[in-house]
Amino acid sequence: MSCFESSTFLKNPDVMNQEILISACDKLGWKYSATANELTVFQLNSNENLRGEYAMKIIGNKVTYNTYYLQNAKSKVQELQNTFYDLNVKYAEESIIREFKKQGWTFKSNDKFKANENEKVSFYMVGRSKLKEETEPISQIKFTIFKDGSVKTDSDYIPKDIHELADKAMESLESIFGNKREINGKEIPLKYKHKTFCESKKTISITKK
Repeated sequence: MSCFESSTFLKNPDVMNQEILISACDKLGWKYSATANELTVFQLNSNENLRGEYAMKIIGNKVTYNTYYLQNAKSKVQELQNTFYDLNVKYAEESIIREFKKQGWTFKSNDKFKANENEKVSFYMVGRSKLKEETEPISQIKFTIFKDGSVKTDSDYIPKDIHELADKAMESLESIFGNKREINGKEIPLKYKHKTFCESKKTISITKK
């Protein structure tokens, strides 16, 4: 990533990390079973009745949805749609926090944010530079998660050392979300033009892996 940019991750519904999915299911109260390299999600919540059928299976990181309930039966798709939106949002939130914490960043709530029909969760990840010469050691990246699990990021100046750590976290998220992110460079203020790692970037298109 660069300083002064916004970016977007689109969620690939066919790719999910099992460890993160388990954490999301636990927080949502969904029932699942895990054996070897396979995770099967059964009951979504007390209001959903799949009549003993599974909702989704994950082998490795590849997702298979129950084709009867989730593809062919339109009424069931509508019934489950909002439930899967909840999963996508929680999955994205768990993913971002986990990968940035691995790189030494910390979570900060966005107290001014109010969820709406489309935007469901917003928070910051905060990094602190260890460079002695750095005059602005603390930086933050804002994350906004939409109901379909897509994510928008926004950042300004980030010191070189934590900038590199943020790069690693973003690369991991591309794998977890199953898509590369679309990056849009922002205008860099004159006072930061001398920062050699702070470069203007053109838009990068999203490409499925």
